[in-house]
Amino acid sequence: MHQRAVARFSGPLRAVVFDWSGTVVDHGCFAPAEVFIETFARQGIAITWQQARAPMGLAKLDHIRAILRMPEIAARWRAVTGRDWREEDARALFEATLEVQIAATLRHATLIAGAAETVAACRERGLAIGSTTGYARVIMDALAPVAAREGFAPDAIICPDDVRAGRPAPWMLFRAAERLNVYPPAAIVKVGDTVPDVAEGINAGAWSVAVSRTGNEAGLSAAEAAILNPAELAARLAPITARLRATGAHYVIESVAELPAVIDAINLRLQRGENPYESLPHPS
Repeated sequence: MHQRAVARFSGPLRAVVFDWSGTVVDHGCFAPAEVFIETFARQGIAITWQQARAPMGLAKLDHIRAILRMPEIAARWRAVTGRDWREEDARALFEATLEVQIAATLRHATLIAGAAETVAACRERGLAIGSTTGYARVIMDALAPVAAREGFAPDAIICPDDVRAGRPAPWMLFRAAERLNVYPPAAIVKVGDTVPDVAEGINAGAWSVAVSRTGNEAGLSAAEAAILNPAELAARLAPITARLRATGAHYVIESVAELPAVIDAINLRLQRGENPYESLPHPS
């Protein structure tokens, strides 16, 4: 029995799938962190910004579970409630976040500088635009129209409640690819600001690009980033870049404004016969 060889994909790229908070909107990824801090505070449990941000990129229910598993938070939960947390507690906290998440998300819905121009540049290159997120569908139903008015209107918006599991599983990216009718995975670039974002892209077999300055890892507002001198900013971003590269990001850029040049570079790598699985993270 003869098997027909499948030709190696040699480009060009066909789609970009963006994360939302910290990547395209909400410079510094403040909205979700604020919500977790407020939601836990209502239970009499104080959590820090660092604790709230640590699991960022996961589906929000998974994010809450990750916070509750932190030894210090689990101990505070026992001190307040007299027992260990249970799955129903995590789900109740998640439902409580929905009450405040929409307002917080809309407060931080401003597009990151260069995002609209980058999306336009991608479309000029013939790329479809998709998105995946840790936000539930009810949150995206409020956020998407606001972002669209500012210039970000992806062709597909996939939420954790659309699939079996959120990041780092590849299912949201696969669903986005299906909606966009784009394959193989090597034709897709995933862009995000967290370790789970990078892992989502890698697990899907796509090119994975991470942003450092605008995202959750840095936790800087646009104004805060602007007042840092270049040396201070570089020192702050260096360990973030190293962590994202170690996760497997093919490229780490400061913001989506730099993405068009990366798209062109990946297209050249595809022409040379490279693919995401075989390619080591790029050194620049």
